[in-house]
Amino acid sequence: MSSTAAPRRTALDALHRSLGATMTDFAGWDMPLRYGSERDEHLAVRTKAGLFDLSHMGEITVTGPDAARLLNYALVGNIASVGVGRARYTMICQADGGILDDLIVYRLAETEYMVVANASNAQIVLDSLVERSAGFDAVVRDDRDAYALLAVQGPESPGILASLTDADLDGLKYYAGLPGTVAGVPALIARTGYTGEDGFELFVAPGDAEKLWEALTEAGAAAGLIPCGLSCRDTLRLEAGMPLYGHELSTSLTPFDAGLGRVVKFEKDGDFVGRTALTAAAERAAAQPPRVLVGLVAEGRRVPRAGYSVVADGRVIGEITSGAPSPTLGRPIAMAYVDAAHSAPGTAGVGVDIRGSHEPYEVVALPFYKRQK
Repeated sequence: MSSTAAPRRTALDALHRSLGATMTDFAGWDMPLRYGSERDEHLAVRTKAGLFDLSHMGEITVTGPDAARLLNYALVGNIASVGVGRARYTMICQADGGILDDLIVYRLAETEYMVVANASNAQIVLDSLVERSAGFDAVVRDDRDAYALLAVQGPESPGILASLTDADLDGLKYYAGLPGTVAGVPALIARTGYTGEDGFELFVAPGDAEKLWEALTEAGAAAGLIPCGLSCRDTLRLEAGMPLYGHELSTSLTPFDAGLGRVVKFEKDGDFVGRTALTAAAERAAAQPPRVLVGLVAEGRRVPRAGYSVVADGRVIGEITSGAPSPTLGRPIAMAYVDAAHSAPGTAGVGVDIRGSHEPYEVVALPFYKRQK
């Protein structure tokens, strides 16, 4: 997407504007940042329910006899072991081990998968999968225009969705998806999300998006459901310790550098892109941990931002990757990569350089927030 191109608009664009949303350009899409108070939207998801338009995410379908083998080769996870109707969090890496994107892969049928990429990386992921498909009996299809994606997240979301579908939501496990009908609309119903709460993501045809949004809004009104924008989605995922590409993840980091080496499955059959480099990265991380991703909680009120230096004993020991006020904790929080020697929870003397002033911060284990199940 060139900088001069007009931002793309989702099927719900007119509806967002009618609700008074503040719109923003995000990864080449015009998306709702907030509808009113970011704090109110955040707390609605934590205590009741929120409704999101996530149609900017990139859906890529992989089909054919070799679909599983292709994805095992192209991605770092063991995708062949994912059961039909289940999903897996994984990554696609460069040959040097650098992270191109983090992904969710849904197995829709025996030889059909849907790969969901971040909006900013969807074209890169698509191009990489097409390139890596050479020699495999599989087809990689760009399905970004075939789907709108709505998410209902929060403790009230199962009840709200259950009032609109006869699908077996009780039997739908976390990281699973099943075809169903919601408010008369055909949908892939997935129990996934990016908020730290229970919730669902609904993949539907763009022409059905507005009908579904309005049905969810009506069904959720009594339970306190409100529309939510990207701003609270960011503070929700930050409290839940979930990485964001371009912040905690990048091509300069391997999954082991990011503390997510568990997603790399060396035991799977066959070679995969990045195996040699990632084997070396795993050995380096085991011998001498690189900088470690930690949580930081402010003692004061000043908010750290990505790129700010983390300091201790008068020297720089790390860098903030994401920072924001936490509505749940009532204090500013941040994720940061810091030297391993300063990564233990409770480490004393750690601060953040905020415009020349070293503000004290407490090192804590991630996540900052974990829902009660």
